[in-house]
Amino acid sequence: MHFLPQEIDDYVVAHSAKEPELLQQLNRETNQKVLQPRMLSGHYQGRLLSLLSKIINPQNILEIGTYTGYSALCLAEGMKNDGVLHTIDINEELIDLQKRYFEASPWKERIIQHLGDATEIIPSLKADFDLVFIDADKPNYPTYFQQIMEKLRPGGVILSDNVLWSGKVVEPVKEDDESTKALLEYNKLLAEDERLETVILPVRDGLTISRRK
Repeated sequence: MHFLPQEIDDYVVAHSAKEPELLQQLNRETNQKVLQPRMLSGHYQGRLLSLLSKIINPQNILEIGTYTGYSALCLAEGMKNDGVLHTIDINEELIDLQKRYFEASPWKERIIQHLGDATEIIPSLKADFDLVFIDADKPNYPTYFQQIMEKLRPGGVILSDNVLWSGKVVEPVKEDDESTKALLEYNKLLAEDERLETVILPVRDGLTISRRK
């Protein structure tokens, strides 16, 4: 997952924007109390998501995969003043933790939580989106792509996390490794879709930026 020497990685983090206090608290609580804290976007990637959102300045954001709410709060920093963020997760056990931090933020009235299967929830959403962040179950990435393209505005951006999958995308694929197979398919879809301009950033576990033409 870490492609840079630790010293360089530390330097990059030290010379990037500081992690806001609320997110520091959420980062600590996630690592102390929640399973698989590696799933958290974390300080550096969180600041990258925040900056990208501020550049895009979206009206409507869709996040697929809330986890503990860290990335949603980062993305919300760039919303327009009357913008709305929809975030979807299937894990009922994390809803209260997410809600507590959302309510402590300036965007508590504008973050809408959805609990359930994202493949069923996405088609029910009425909004068109300027920014979509995908960071959920990998086997469904190709399905999410097909669903969100119907709701992505021209000039809209898709951010896709974990697209390098700890380097497994360039290794021989095991027969039962559905996640890696799905990511290989997904990365090919993004690269070849003529409606998109796509660049993979080799940061952390790989983050793709795709802009709809």
